[in-house]
Amino acid sequence: MNGNSAQKIVPVLLSGGTGSRLWPLSRELYPKQFLPLCSDRTMLQDTALRVSAQSGTAGPGSSPAASAAAMEAVFSAPLVICNQEHRFLAAEQLRQSRCTPRAIVLEPAGRNTAAACALAALAVAADDPDALLLILPADHEIRDAEAFRRAVGIAARAAQAGRLVTFGIAPTRPETGYGYIRRGHSMDEADGAYNVAAFVEKPSLEVAERYLAEGTYAWNSGMFLFPAARLLDELERHAPAVLAACREALDQGSKDLDFFRLDAAAFAKAPSISIDYAVMERTDRAAVVPCEIGWTDVGAWSALWDVGAKDGEGNVVVGDVLLEGARDCYVRSENHLTAVVGVENAVVVVVDDAVLVADRSQAQDVKRIVDRLKAEGRSESVSHRRVHRPWGSYQSLHTGDRFQVKSLTIAPGSRLSLQKHHHRAEHWVVVNGTALVTRGEEQVMVYENQSIYIPIGTVHRLENPGKVPLTIIEVQSGSYLGEDDIVRLEDVYGRN
Repeated sequence: MNGNSAQKIVPVLLSGGTGSRLWPLSRELYPKQFLPLCSDRTMLQDTALRVSAQSGTAGPGSSPAASAAAMEAVFSAPLVICNQEHRFLAAEQLRQSRCTPRAIVLEPAGRNTAAACALAALAVAADDPDALLLILPADHEIRDAEAFRRAVGIAARAAQAGRLVTFGIAPTRPETGYGYIRRGHSMDEADGAYNVAAFVEKPSLEVAERYLAEGTYAWNSGMFLFPAARLLDELERHAPAVLAACREALDQGSKDLDFFRLDAAAFAKAPSISIDYAVMERTDRAAVVPCEIGWTDVGAWSALWDVGAKDGEGNVVVGDVLLEGARDCYVRSENHLTAVVGVENAVVVVVDDAVLVADRSQAQDVKRIVDRLKAEGRSESVSHRRVHRPWGSYQSLHTGDRFQVKSLTIAPGSRLSLQKHHHRAEHWVVVNGTALVTRGEEQVMVYENQSIYIPIGTVHRLENPGKVPLTIIEVQSGSYLGEDDIVRLEDVYGRN
């Protein structure tokens, strides 16, 4: 890169995680990247806005050095890689943020970060082999946006010189939960970037304290800046099976509405391995940019206590919470009044269908609870009571013998699939808005405080033709009330 000439950077937002350590708020069908954990926006929205096109412009009063770095970090539209089950969540949250992605690529199953990076490199290099790929997990918090842009500007110069660059976070404590990077000598091509001397696994406390004292080690953030063509070369050398499977998955994939759906059989052939193990620890082209950007990976509830605004007793409180004699706690309540008395160093999280109480020092072990829930086949590991759909959402209010009551919210202009059920009838009551109901061969407008009955086996569809959300109370009755008793005959969202 010469002088302050702008270099287009393609952000690649990795949005495939499940965030199990943040249960019960984070669930398999609604994981942490889609939740507003650190601001009023979701983590995916914060990540997308951080690398929006205007983010490359330094603000008023910025220093000349900051302005130069910001000029170099010019971001193009992001490429989003997410689980196919989350496609409508991702698309809608990006739309709300006024972010138009380059593409949303759907993974039929998680195959770790090497496959995701390979997909991005193949997709972008097909149009622009000289492009730089900024790999960003969509569930990280970065509080200093200007320092982040400066770091990206430094990394861009190193990447232009053919390096595979990782971002090393200046450690603030002897952390044993992160991998470390030991930096070598400074790069001639990019002031502020260093050759990587070694990648180090998660250390013991004693070793982590030594790393902190030595000052040449940084936390491995899992964020990278890669020249697309160089990354493909390194994947071919060090992880050819990953590259071959991803190339086939793209070649055999297909466009689906606003998404690109990978071929499932081909993608399943990709080894599940991180980009760190697959390439970064094997290449002789690795570089690191040490930075202080207010970063956290929000990997557990304890991380949210670390970054949260604390009261005089060291407590972080979110929601309707009363504390009495509590110290150094993280307490979050989504819907219920929650009172905590005489407790220290605790995590308390309350949602509609579950309550978590944990020692803050053992917050990483929440994943064990999720594993047990999965082993027992319990739905609390997968979804909340409120389940999001591309047309809106529904929430189960009560379930009894051969009946179930739900609340449905249909967004303006949206409609459910044309469908029928073999085992249940439905009775709909309009609470708010106006419904257009297809029932067999007829279409009926149903207004507030009116109702309509759908017999078993009758083809039907529910639509919201209005400009305000439509709220329906649905009473289901029959011998089987599972969600898999839906025969879709037509669906604008491309679902089976």
